[in-house]
Amino acid sequence: MKKIILFVTIGILTILGVSAQNIHFGAKGGVNLASLDIENAVGTINGRTSFHLGGVVNIELTENVGIQPEFLYSAQGANSNVNGFESTIKLDYINVPVLLDYKVLDSFSLQAGPQIGFNINAETEADNSTFDIPGAETIDLALAFGAQYKLEQGIFFQGRYSLGLTDYAQGLRSRNNVFSLSVGYFFN
Repeated sequence: MKKIILFVTIGILTILGVSAQNIHFGAKGGVNLASLDIENAVGTINGRTSFHLGGVVNIELTENVGIQPEFLYSAQGANSNVNGFESTIKLDYINVPVLLDYKVLDSFSLQAGPQIGFNINAETEADNSTFDIPGAETIDLALAFGAQYKLEQGIFFQGRYSLGLTDYAQGLRSRNNVFSLSVGYFFN
């Protein structure tokens, strides 16, 4: 399944790249304010502050419309407190959002699109011990939307919210929700 998704993504990007006017490559990093929406959660579930880091490609299709795929490492999860027992749920993903980039102004654009995440780590940390999360899903689907402001020098700033559409663990209605703030640079 992962190979099929990867080949389809590469094919789409190749087709778009052939017809694109301008392609800009970049890198970005920033802070994640992650949370988990867990149905019938016992105790308190609080957000987890973590980070993301990765690459960006902005493909201009017209003067105002583009596609912006990204390839990001993203640390997500939550902190929980059940009857005084504190733990941290650590979920690490390789996220691939493919966003429609619509320029509202020359340097400001709105973005929205699907995101697929590939789970690379799912564990709970408590009392200096770490435990794997049983039944962690390997694929996480989300809808991402936000805004981007780009300076002429190539520096850009993003604010984005990713709304989880699938559960992170089998048999538990539990969705990732992440608000992220990023700073990046387009090399060309």
